Amino acid sequence: MLHLTILCAFAYCAGMIDAVVGGGGLIQIPALINVLPGAQNATIFGTNKFAAVWGTSVAARNYVGKVAIPWKLVLPSALSAFAMSFLGAATVSSIPQGLLRPVVLFLVVVMAIYIFRKKDFGAIQRPMTIGTRERVLAVLIGGGIGFYDGLFGPGTGSFLIFLFIRYFAFDFLQASASAKFVNIATNIAALLFFVPTGQVLYEIAIPMAIFNMLGAYTGTRVAMKRGTPFIRALFLFLLVILILKLAYDMMKPA
Repeated sequence: MLHLTILCAFAYCAGMIDAVVGGGGLIQIPALINVLPGAQNATIFGTNKFAAVWGTSVAARNYVGKVAIPWKLVLPSALSAFAMSFLGAATVSSIPQGLLRPVVLFLVVVMAIYIFRKKDFGAIQRPMTIGTRERVLAVLIGGGIGFYDGLFGPGTGSFLIFLFIRYFAFDFLQASASAKFVNIATNIAALLFFVPTGQVLYEIAIPMAIFNMLGAYTGTRVAMKRGTPFIRALFLFLLVILILKLAYDMMKPA
């Protein structure tokens, strides 16, 4: 009972942070690993995805009608992410994740430096024309991030937010809201692999999902009340945590 209470507390925190800037997996997955030391990685990931998809759905629902979602970009991106996330989950065992960490660490460091130096990054939403080029780019972004999420995962929401701002001139609030719909697609696709293979511990995942949803509800309200400056600061803080986590994982003995 104590272990479940601890996991639900972490799920609430994960849902709240994920609703604003992504990165809920950085909170939930280590908690699951520490509380369930004997569980297989696939079971940890499947249980995390089950809890996370409900919180992400609540966050997405809360943003609809309050934040302008450019559906002509978000829907193609989400569909592409769905297909590629399933492929990533299915091929997760064929690529050593130790090879991915240095690459991801480098990308996150570059991303953090870029945002820190470019003070107006994501500060203002700039109107843009959505044509074929933008739709194709949305499909490529969704597909690439979806495959990464199914294969590895850490920082998926953060990468989405960064790319949406960089290439579509969103502000942080709009990028965060839009990223939720792509995250829903990647989570559902991954669960289509994890659920049939019995990799979800429902007695843990269901209570965690409830608290993840409560956290997501809190997070979206805070994000919409505090606005873009708050989200930018929290986003940079999350990137620092992600950098430290990846560096620590690389230095751990095999």
